[in-house]
Amino acid sequence: MSVWALGINHHTAPLDLRGRFAFPLDQIPPTLQRFRAAMSREPEATLLSTCNRTEIYCSAEGQSLDQAIAWLAQAGGVSPHELRSHAYILQGDEAARHAFRVASGLDSMVLGEAQILGQLKDAVRAADDAGALGTTLHQLFQRSFAVAKQVRSSTEIGAHSISMTAAAVRLAGQLFEDLRDIKVLFVGAGEMIELAATHFAAKNPKGMAIANRTLERGEALAGRFGAEVLRLADLPERLHEYDAVVSCTASTLPIIGLGAVERALKRRRHRPMFMVDLAVPRDIEQEVKALEDVYLYTVDDLAAVVQTGRDNRQAAVAQAEAIIDAGVQSFMHWMQQRDPKAGVVSLIQQIHQQAEQWREVEMVRARKRLAKGEDVEAVMEALAKGLTQKMLHGTLAELHTGDAPTREATAQTVSRLFLRDQL
Repeated sequence: MSVWALGINHHTAPLDLRGRFAFPLDQIPPTLQRFRAAMSREPEATLLSTCNRTEIYCSAEGQSLDQAIAWLAQAGGVSPHELRSHAYILQGDEAARHAFRVASGLDSMVLGEAQILGQLKDAVRAADDAGALGTTLHQLFQRSFAVAKQVRSSTEIGAHSISMTAAAVRLAGQLFEDLRDIKVLFVGAGEMIELAATHFAAKNPKGMAIANRTLERGEALAGRFGAEVLRLADLPERLHEYDAVVSCTASTLPIIGLGAVERALKRRRHRPMFMVDLAVPRDIEQEVKALEDVYLYTVDDLAAVVQTGRDNRQAAVAQAEAIIDAGVQSFMHWMQQRDPKAGVVSLIQQIHQQAEQWREVEMVRARKRLAKGEDVEAVMEALAKGLTQKMLHGTLAELHTGDAPTREATAQTVSRLFLRDQL
């Protein structure tokens, strides 16, 4: 069995492209079932979809990456070529390392943020509900959760991190002299809106309101903050009342259009509006950003703000990477124990990598000597000698270590490897 990951994220793809591949949590089980049915061999599979990433993790005997790319491209309505230009494909230990880094918050726009761990757990639970989570991926993600817990308890990776919602409050504070004098509208009632409402409520704004498609859910959240409740249908007529608007819904189409904002600005006599669109796909039409009296920020626009303090956490990042490396090694060892052939393949790959490193070192050295005008024959002789010494160093060192029985066993192995034509 092999493990691989296919995905796009905020590092590789723009917001509008990510929006094409956004899957609501309740749609993940049927989506996984369709994906697995489209593969020549039904793999173990997990689909993670957030505002910053969409990733498919698979474990299968045969590689089906081309099929996976074709399926995902079709699901997003783009060509496989366009998807490949923005996607990353990770296999084996690199796929495991990526999963562990994602769970630990090291691959997030907000370094060390904790929300992604809950999102990953939800994705794994959805895969299990779909019958797509087998032994290998179960091990991968349970180990990723354990690694994430260790990273958070053993390092300061999350210390002083600025969340997306906290960044929104900070930007609002730069526009308005006193946040106690503004009214804030929240569109949606999910986790991101709850976080945003919590941060804004701490600033004691003059008024808060929550608009949601499901009125009951909006009322439950509004009750916590003493906020008014609106229906989404009321937005066009009420939008002008609010100085700040924060939106994050699961809608596949924008719910706040250019015309509605233009009418709101006219009724506000062009007093500025602060708008934050945390949704992927967008909740607020892109053209709104061009309006003179609107300050619209998307999740990607907030990137620079949330980087504040990142340099101060680099030591914690190094500690976290060490924990992740140990977790990856442990997982790959578990994989090799389940499949002895995988261990042999991994060893062969490592030998090839080591030989390639030695070759590159000697080639660089030879090129420098040739550039200085040294004799070609002398340079080739030195190149061959350098490679030979590197290749034999470890073997010759082993022949001189250990007790007599150990050296004898080593000698027999070395003879089989290097002198088989003479045996």
